[in-house]
Amino acid sequence: MAANDVLTREKIDAELATLPGWRFRLGGLATVLKCPTSAAALELFAAIGELAQKANHHPDVDWRYDTLFVALTSHDAGSKVTARDAALAKSISAAGQDVDAVEVPERLRSLEIALDTADIAEIAPVWAAALGFVAGEPDELKDPAGRLPTLWFQQSPTPNANRFHFDIQVPASEAQKVLAAVEAAGATLDRSNAPQFVIATDAQGNRLCICTEEGRGA
Repeated sequence: MAANDVLTREKIDAELATLPGWRFRLGGLATVLKCPTSAAALELFAAIGELAQKANHHPDVDWRYDTLFVALTSHDAGSKVTARDAALAKSISAAGQDVDAVEVPERLRSLEIALDTADIAEIAPVWAAALGFVAGEPDELKDPAGRLPTLWFQQSPTPNANRFHFDIQVPASEAQKVLAAVEAAGATLDRSNAPQFVIATDAQGNRLCICTEEGRGA
């Protein structure tokens, strides 16, 4: 398929209805596959590699002992979700079943670092040079290898005194559980932008956002 097979959010949700172990996050599809053993995880890793080669479409796979963290996006379509991503996700899930892997999407976490600024253009080159990052969207810098968190510039005429904060992406299905734990640990919560994100502030005034796929476009 060409790079014009981008899925709308409505179509992504329809595909996810047939992929209960996958979630939409940060422009892609993602899951976590827990295998019975480390050897089974390596077997599944190899199977995913074969599927990727056959489809000529390659996911990001992070192997951690008996667990694989898998993310799919179409870089040739501007890092959007395409029909190719959905098709490969289904093949990966089937391969996981062959080795008795369990999909545990509740373990998904993604991190972006946000920096408040009144002038993105004034400071972005400094951070790009220091990190070796490249421009993504107009308000972000990305690691070209995909290993480090995206740096997102939150443009504001009145930057917060605490200019840095973390945007922590969690599945919407797990958000309330995470928020309850954060609140119980001592944070105050601002839910005015829920369910897309909730601002948490710790006892010393440091902020973070618990974000979900809800309200986020494809």
